[in-house]
Amino acid sequence: MSAANEAVAVRAHGEATGQPDGRSVQKDKAGKTVKRLRPPAAKSVGWALVQAARLHRARVGDRLAELDLFAGQEQVVQALAAAGSMTMGDLAATLRVRPPTASKTISRLAALGFVERRAEAGDGRIVRVRLTETGLAKAAAIERIWDEVEAELLEDFDNKERRRLRKLLRRVARNLAEAAGVTGHEEADSEIDGETDDEDEVLLGPAASDAVAQS
Repeated sequence: MSAANEAVAVRAHGEATGQPDGRSVQKDKAGKTVKRLRPPAAKSVGWALVQAARLHRARVGDRLAELDLFAGQEQVVQALAAAGSMTMGDLAATLRVRPPTASKTISRLAALGFVERRAEAGDGRIVRVRLTETGLAKAAAIERIWDEVEAELLEDFDNKERRRLRKLLRRVARNLAEAAGVTGHEEADSEIDGETDDEDEVLLGPAASDAVAQS
């Protein structure tokens, strides 16, 4: 663009100057200063979290497709693998979805031969769901996929950074759960991990921490 054309463009659209916080200041035709909002990704933790989750979901989804599973279905398989068998109500509560949604997913997995439904002994009104042998094999494959994607996700992170990141993300989840009035996120990090908090290591000091590790 020539100098003359550039001058015309500036007069027509206003003059913009950069700001330290990532936003720009622009002047309109009347000379009034107008602030432009910075892109959401500039400093937003939430935006960065959403982007990372989206990439993670896509990566896992690509791998799940190799198992004839859609993203989300693996959660049902994993829940059943952990519990052994579950009622539809228990499964829906565990996954935090509506019972019709859980029932629809189970129907699809049953059609694939991954799960089976049986009436509970002594009360035919209660139906329990469990994995078939094929489903159990899928559960093991899903576990491997999660481990592999986890390794990709945390490449170049040392153990301390990984523990710290887990703790921070759980705090984020608890904050949002409390704001929404949702329960089930009250577990302490140490109870889940069985690890010593970084803060405890600092309070104990290097020598004491080494003694604890060796005991």
